[in-house]
Amino acid sequence: MTDILVVYFSRNGSTEALAREVAAGVDTVPGAAARLRTLPAVSSVAEATEDPVPDSGPPYASNSDLKECAGLILGSPTHFGNMAAPVKYFLDGTTTEWFAGSLTGKPAGLFTSTSSLHGGQESTLLSMAIPLLHHGMLITGLPYSNPELSGTKTGGTPYGASHVSWNREDDSLSGDEQALARALGKRVAGIALRMAG
Repeated sequence: MTDILVVYFSRNGSTEALAREVAAGVDTVPGAAARLRTLPAVSSVAEATEDPVPDSGPPYASNSDLKECAGLILGSPTHFGNMAAPVKYFLDGTTTEWFAGSLTGKPAGLFTSTSSLHGGQESTLLSMAIPLLHHGMLITGLPYSNPELSGTKTGGTPYGASHVSWNREDDSLSGDEQALARALGKRVAGIALRMAG
């Protein structure tokens, strides 16, 4: 099986819901398997640490996950039009992988969630793309051949999958958001398999 790494940070569940749909899309591709990983919160207090294994959900991502994957799909909530600090912190710790070229030539996709329609989804996706481009990854977006992209009244961009929560407590994804997240997972997995084959 070809592993596609799906890494995300989620505080309130919306980005995690997208990650699970992305992973489901990866798993629809014969020969591909999603490796779902999360990221711990970053503390402003230097002494604060997270347990090495989360209480629930997928394990934390490690740098060895990056070396072992055939593709990466990275997700973050939008924080002021940018990726969340835990995602940036994780990427900042990948210098060894950059020197080794561990991610060079691998496909990558991106996803995000916001509380409002104009909350900076596309700028967040672009902010996550920049370090991946420095790693030599091939950024994969969502083409308009996905009909949900043209018809969505919620999340979804050509830069990657997205979700708008509208500040609801129920963070369920719209049908279009689910379809586009799955399409992103399927697209990155398919490209990774073609490149490996």
